[in-house]
Amino acid sequence: MKIEIYSDTVCPWCYVGKKRFELAARARPDIGFDVRWMPFELNPTLPEGGVEREAYLAEKFGDPTRVQAMQARLRELGLMRDIQFRFDLSRRMPNTRASHALLAFAGEHGDQDTTSEALFKAYFEQGRDIGNRAVLVEIGAGAGLDAAELARALEGRRHYAEIEALERRAHEWGITGVPTFIFDRRYAVSGAQETDVFLQVFERLQRLARAS
Repeated sequence: MKIEIYSDTVCPWCYVGKKRFELAARARPDIGFDVRWMPFELNPTLPEGGVEREAYLAEKFGDPTRVQAMQARLRELGLMRDIQFRFDLSRRMPNTRASHALLAFAGEHGDQDTTSEALFKAYFEQGRDIGNRAVLVEIGAGAGLDAAELARALEGRRHYAEIEALERRAHEWGITGVPTFIFDRRYAVSGAQETDVFLQVFERLQRLARAS
């Protein structure tokens, strides 16, 4: 079963959705899953070096109590899925193009799932700046990728045109938010849905496959 997950690397709901999807996938070891991580930048116009995170949140959400309530809810949900959200550690809101380039590189040379997990953990649990190329090379190397080749790819912006093309296609398909899960190009699930929702989609697609 082919799963295309449109996501951004600074989207906390994408991290939660990833964990919920994986729990559903582990419950169905009889199904072979081909998971692809697809780019969807929530803030593509941010400066390449990113911006100060507190100022960004103040401009986007206004009332700081709204941000605090949202973060408290995410911390609670995260603990249920072995995520230790540490919003207090993050100082930058990065431009995520380079992190998507890392995922594209991983898709060609390694394991996208491992790399995606490492990116989410680095940003949300360790407060690392995943817009910084040196940081991305460290994350990629830790996920088993060749550091020198990855550094050259990021420096040369090797995957940027591909990322732009995939994002244009996402918009053409009507995708407006993340996470969005596309199943065999037949079903779409938007948002960090509960595990049961994914299990229902798996079953529906299997019924269709048996009937065809």
